Amino acid sequence: MFNNNNKTILVTGCTGFIGSNFVPYFMDKYENYNIVNLDLLTYAGNLENLTEVEKNPRYRFIKGDICNRELVEFIFDEYDIRGVIHFAAESHVDNSIKNPGVFIETNVNGTFTLLDVAKKKWMEKPFTYKNEYKNCRFHHISTDEVYGTLGETDLFTEETPYAPNSPYSASKASSDMIVRSYQETYGLNTVITNCSNNYGPKQHDEKLIPTIIRKCLAGESIPIYGDGKNIRDWLYVLDHCKGIDLVYHTGKEGNVYNIGGRNERTNLQIVDAITSILDEKVPPKQRIGKESYKELITFVEDRAGHDRRYAIDATKLENELGWKADENFESGIVKTIEWYLAKYKTTKSNCNF
Repeated sequence: MFNNNNKTILVTGCTGFIGSNFVPYFMDKYENYNIVNLDLLTYAGNLENLTEVEKNPRYRFIKGDICNRELVEFIFDEYDIRGVIHFAAESHVDNSIKNPGVFIETNVNGTFTLLDVAKKKWMEKPFTYKNEYKNCRFHHISTDEVYGTLGETDLFTEETPYAPNSPYSASKASSDMIVRSYQETYGLNTVITNCSNNYGPKQHDEKLIPTIIRKCLAGESIPIYGDGKNIRDWLYVLDHCKGIDLVYHTGKEGNVYNIGGRNERTNLQIVDAITSILDEKVPPKQRIGKESYKELITFVEDRAGHDRRYAIDATKLENELGWKADENFESGIVKTIEWYLAKYKTTKSNCNF
């Protein structure tokens, strides 16, 4: 238990990329919240991502699986949980193609467990909250990948039909549907946010932007799937965190909100931007004997189920809740590169830095 009268919420998966950016932001902004972080610490989680809050008396870390109902029930009872922000998920598409079962277990069954325990704790019966839990909310963090792929000009809206194309996106679409069912069937106060591709500090090395930076600094080939013309809408992670904050506190019950950066780029444009900045910041001539890091680009066989284009229309979030991204891609990518340069300089991890 916490030694204060603050409201305690459960935030899952906080040692991952987005969660580890969200928690320090949220705790710094709100002094009247306690946070319990339930995280299994899979390969994608890192406790070092949360050094800013690890000694904060309003923060607790619990290592465990969101599929473990007994543990989740214990946390709800022990800490009197009054809200959930659910980040925890398996999220790497390539891994979902190789081992889809893990994605179904965590993303579908884990989300179900959290929802069902929340309903049991907070509600007397369908559409009737217990008096002391009337303002409790379940916020589910999802992805634009549930919508499938786009043509050249259209955008994903909250009304876009679901058409997932990989085991990862299918598992997230399934979890979204279960959240919706608990709203419609039981009256559980839920909101869902579907975000575009995030980038920024603390992202796992396996993802595209950290991979490009890491490969450049190590003088290794930069692998680009297919023709490199797949398009994503890029959202700076702190802008995403601010959108989650807004939706959790002021979003309409039962609603879905899309959070996007309005920064569409092909993978080739991403690698071009990063290599150009690195050419200036850490000139490659002396380090790897090349005129530009662009010479490291290598095209590899495209992956299965590789959607061609994602792009989110964030109009609903902007108009209803007043959200607006603070970073454009040009400013955000510079901040991101500077963070990784500091990280790799500190760790000296295969980067000859």
